[in-house]
Amino acid sequence: MGTSSCGDHEKQRIEDEEQYGVLLYYKYTSVPDLDELVSFYESSCNSLGLLGRVRLSPKGVNVTVGGKLTALEEHIAAAKSNCLFEGTDFKLASCHHPLNDKVAEECGFTSLSIRVVEELVTFSPCPPLKPPEISNAGKHLSAAEFHSVLQSANGKSENKELVLLDARNLYETRIGKFESENVETLDPEIRQYSDLPTWIDQNAEKMKGKNVLMYCTGGIRCEMASAYIRSKGAGFENTFQLYGGIQRYLEQFPSGGFFKGKNFVFDHRISVGSSKEDIIGSCLLCNNTFDDYSPRCRCRLCRMLVLVCNHCRVKGDIYICELCRKHGKGEVPLSLDPLNQPSESNGDNTRRKLRILCLHGFRQNASSFKGRTGSLAKKLKNIAELVFIDAPHELQFIYQTATPPSGACNKKFAWLVSSDFDKPSETGWTVAQCQFDPLQYQTQTEGFDKSLTYLKTAFEEKGPFDGILGFSQGAAMAAAVCGKQEQLVGEIDFRFCVLCSGFTPWPLLEMKEKRSIKCPSLHIFGSQPGKDRQIVTQASSDLAGLFEDGCATIVEHDFGHIIPTKSPYIDEIKAFLYQFI
Repeated sequence: MGTSSCGDHEKQRIEDEEQYGVLLYYKYTSVPDLDELVSFYESSCNSLGLLGRVRLSPKGVNVTVGGKLTALEEHIAAAKSNCLFEGTDFKLASCHHPLNDKVAEECGFTSLSIRVVEELVTFSPCPPLKPPEISNAGKHLSAAEFHSVLQSANGKSENKELVLLDARNLYETRIGKFESENVETLDPEIRQYSDLPTWIDQNAEKMKGKNVLMYCTGGIRCEMASAYIRSKGAGFENTFQLYGGIQRYLEQFPSGGFFKGKNFVFDHRISVGSSKEDIIGSCLLCNNTFDDYSPRCRCRLCRMLVLVCNHCRVKGDIYICELCRKHGKGEVPLSLDPLNQPSESNGDNTRRKLRILCLHGFRQNASSFKGRTGSLAKKLKNIAELVFIDAPHELQFIYQTATPPSGACNKKFAWLVSSDFDKPSETGWTVAQCQFDPLQYQTQTEGFDKSLTYLKTAFEEKGPFDGILGFSQGAAMAAAVCGKQEQLVGEIDFRFCVLCSGFTPWPLLEMKEKRSIKCPSLHIFGSQPGKDRQIVTQASSDLAGLFEDGCATIVEHDFGHIIPTKSPYIDEIKAFLYQFI
């Protein structure tokens, strides 16, 4: 009997140690040594097996990680030993292990991502807006204080009208929000946080002279947004924020209090509700109550999550979110495909097309790349004009047979070359000493300056261009240009880039200051390791990781070293481009 009891106790102890959890915390503070902080997170998170997102900047940290509860507690203890984290609110919640691989991957919980960024949360749109001083943020209200203000509200507070402001995105507010019958709730209905400054500018009069109670998931978005509101001066001083966000409020009031529905979270849990489990969300199609995002249905145009109930959901269906129907594309019936509709007019009855400069891959040329992208050009004919140019570095012809091929061959070019690069010989041919190395792109570290000068001329002579599309090495070259975009104003101007099967080029790897690239970007690459035999999947994923979260869109396909033109991939490409028309 005693043996059984001991065995049960040991089993329970092991289960407790293996219990999973999610940890959220942020801290706005001056970071004296960013490299040292990066090293701390790399060491701590990797040794403890933590997965998720770590964002670091000279102005602080923003962390969302998951792992065993014991490991998370150990990480908290390590962070607390650093005076940098004094006063930090570590929000730790126990939960189940990730059950849905697709959801976990979308939320970034299948790997550890540690990045240095300019903004801990992307408050500034592209192009960037100067962020407000965080020291001017609204006063923190504890969950109890926040609740008390709402409880005692009778339409006014301290002789000033009271309003609630939800600083979250529409897909979050659909399933949960604060509601008080005597208090107006302002829901900006935005797709992404970087849209909030514009909404605040357009709706400032609704908040002027009032007590504004802001809230978000965990608090970090209210820090910057409340500072932005208060920066507008007289009449905006009384802006307050819920400390610890909805998460801390639900911990304080498990039955929900004034919060109705569920709290959307950016990890594998998807949402967290109160003990009441009330549902305020509704299906996009039938309008019946529904609030489960686990099917991951998205708007075909803007890619925002939408709610589609089990009864209405059919594989391959097209969904258009309420914002695209209301604002983006006018009133469009759900059954229609707006991507096949004509683009907007320039005002002279001619359609406005985007002009996109296309950069081919290594050992290709403009003609061959134009041929390979014929299907893409055809499907984008109402949206974009694709312009192709040869790269400046002409390559030696290479053959692996006994004698070189007879007849004329088209010249091959490159944007980046290896250090042992040889210009074409008089004969034009050389024998390959070995099979092509699939990792040869890693040695292509030379030639950027010449290619950059060449592109400046191309923009001057063939421009203007709205964007750059690069494939393989061309994508690496385009990414390198994006990394220098601020330095190239007036010489190479464009609004977006499309990077297909790309990799991180040497000019970005050798940059001393690692900063996220803010150029709006679409990243297209294969999701299955090994299918792309030229550029490994991880290399393309790493390149996408260099771009600012709020400005980067990722499209993963099941093919190899190609640009897919079948649905749903072409629809996602069109959706990205429509933003710039």
